[in-house]
Amino acid sequence: MPLALVTGASGFLGWHVARLLTEKGFQVRALCRPASQIRELDVERVTGDLRDPGSLQNAAAGCALVFHVAADYRLWSPHPRELYDSNVAGTRNMLEAAERAGVERIVYTSTVGCIGIPKDREGDENTPVSLDDMVGHYKRSKWLAEQVALEKARAGLPVVIVNPTAPIGDHDWKPTPTGKIIVDFLNNRLPAFIDTGLNLVDVRDTAAGHLLAAERGRTGERYILGSENVTLKDILARLGAIAGKPAPRMQIPYAIAYATGLITTAWAHVTGKPPIAPLEAVRMARKKMFVSSAKAQRELGFTPGSVDVALRRAIDWFRENHYF
Repeated sequence: MPLALVTGASGFLGWHVARLLTEKGFQVRALCRPASQIRELDVERVTGDLRDPGSLQNAAAGCALVFHVAADYRLWSPHPRELYDSNVAGTRNMLEAAERAGVERIVYTSTVGCIGIPKDREGDENTPVSLDDMVGHYKRSKWLAEQVALEKARAGLPVVIVNPTAPIGDHDWKPTPTGKIIVDFLNNRLPAFIDTGLNLVDVRDTAAGHLLAAERGRTGERYILGSENVTLKDILARLGAIAGKPAPRMQIPYAIAYATGLITTAWAHVTGKPPIAPLEAVRMARKKMFVSSAKAQRELGFTPGSVDVALRRAIDWFRENHYF
């Protein structure tokens, strides 16, 4: 089987991509920073950094496939420039290293945040969107990184782009912002909610979508990897039913949530510690991220499963690892 490089294998989604590749019989090389851990996987570890082009050349050498999953995923940072260095410049560095190494196929992991959301229907890959529509540094950096991937594809590099929605499931160590919603609920730290919504998807299905994109995706095309559009209120109700806990019933007006985000984010700049309610996250929540994955289902054969099964697996894993 060919050698596949995975960036971000120490994180949530990247770990699942690497796990699935090993299950399918691929040789897997994982690019990691020196302090990163790759747990429970038998893969070749290569030390490097997206900001160091030389280390990426060594990592890509001999690889037939590259899955560039790694990203600086933070909705608040005391130094926003770091997100652009890793997500934009780092993506360009990785794609250029793959090009020099003669890689046959590259799957770049973007985000649903780069998809346009119209007012009257679900968003899809063809919804018009621009940098001005991106709220906050994380989304802006990922949108600019996606433009790098599209630019490289137009120049002939075999790049396919996937736009995962909000993956949920096991092995969410950090956890991700979506996983943190689950953990906070389980720890009774979510007494209320705001009127927002997400598209949830099982992280294992998202990983499978990456492999399908490598096999069947068209160069330069974007594919949304999602499953079910769910309001935050409904997500909490489902978590409550699975965990046997009461779901919050109080809805917070957006103006109060915004004021809370403004105050806690300002205080974070004083303390240097992440805010309880990052203003960027509150601003993002103003819009329900409801999208369609019909294109991925049609062209890739992407068949996402039950969101409730993924929620149960997430709860079980967080319980077993003492997150609550």
